[in-house]
Amino acid sequence: MSIPQLTQFRIEPQANGLVHFVFDAPRSMNVFSNAAITELGIFADWLKDSDAKGVIVRSGKANGFCAGADLTELAEAYEMIVAARPEDRFDIAFNHFFPLSHAIRRLERSGKPVAAAIAGVALGGGCELALGAHYRVLADSPRAMMGLPEFAVGLLPGAGGTQRVTRLLGVERGLELLLHGRNHSGQEALDAGLVQRLVAEGEEVAAAEEWLLSADACCVQPWDQPGSAPLAHADYAAVIERHRAAELAQMLGHVPAPLSILECVELGLMQHMDGAIRSEMSVFSALITRREPRNMIRASFLGKQAFDKARKAEAIPPAAQDAAAKAKDAVAATLAAHPALGRAGFGKVEGQAPVQTRSAPGYWAEGGGEGAAEARKGLAALKSALTPIAAGLSDVERLIFDHMLVREGTVPAYLGGTYGILDEDWR
Repeated sequence: MSIPQLTQFRIEPQANGLVHFVFDAPRSMNVFSNAAITELGIFADWLKDSDAKGVIVRSGKANGFCAGADLTELAEAYEMIVAARPEDRFDIAFNHFFPLSHAIRRLERSGKPVAAAIAGVALGGGCELALGAHYRVLADSPRAMMGLPEFAVGLLPGAGGTQRVTRLLGVERGLELLLHGRNHSGQEALDAGLVQRLVAEGEEVAAAEEWLLSADACCVQPWDQPGSAPLAHADYAAVIERHRAAELAQMLGHVPAPLSILECVELGLMQHMDGAIRSEMSVFSALITRREPRNMIRASFLGKQAFDKARKAEAIPPAAQDAAAKAKDAVAATLAAHPALGRAGFGKVEGQAPVQTRSAPGYWAEGGGEGAAEARKGLAALKSALTPIAAGLSDVERLIFDHMLVREGTVPAYLGGTYGILDEDWR
């Protein structure tokens, strides 16, 4: 059977009958681009019909296993989705993003044991790929870590992460990982149940091969074992509600991602995995069409990249710094004149109730909830105050400026600095 010719991965048959599937994208860091997702699916289909005894998924780079999604392509996909007719956006999003989840599912159902050898960062989609393996070996190095930090850019793990991590770690520990975004490395990852074996750096591939060639090697995940059954909702409902209360107390309902993560877990655990990953993608598809992730990706990721690059070169634009100082004063003055602006996440409003307890379409302030009309007036006033401050900044200066506003807590992250304020009609 001929070996597929790939550009993001390499397929390396070994003399012992195993295959190494090597992630080595033609860039400095492995990320899940559209091309890489397509190739993962091609490999999963090839593996099922091959005579390989098993497969090791590993990186061809020293700096990491996979850092997650290509967020530049993700931003482009967002623009493509929102450019479509509103009634078509959900379907377009689902069809665009589900292939990664589907490919990982085909890999774990290929009928061949799969082991992941993790010697660097495995974050986001990289962590989800590792979770789709039947066995995971982690190098005992601070550089080798696993995590699902998607909530930090207003999203959720959409390639089975919300489903596999809660099944592997249990609902309580799984939700802590999903909602707090903390990375796990070394003994902590082993104790949590994210990996089955921890080895000295450089020994992860040999350890993975040892398992694949042993009598213990298996090609069926715990959730696919004969007789395995989904959980009853009553078994985990209290855990979901406890975490929902904690998130609402902290975020006040402004950021939809934590609420959406809870919905993914709540809906998914009562289903078998094939239904669960589709429920997860349904929630993801609704979330990705929202403006909050767009704003957060722009300010908290793309803006951070631009800011860090400028800071490293000791060349943060004076225009961006001056604008950030003026914006801070403008926000303070507008908040003093429009206290209801506090309901939009500016400062703390004593005793404030969450603006929403479930993620609903559109910004919460567009609805008719308590204080929404007054909050819109405050946002409209803030838009007027910030428009001249942002005017005249170059694209890069504006990106750095918006990141600084979020970084310093001047503007809530879900608004993306001035970007999400000036882009709206708050009447």
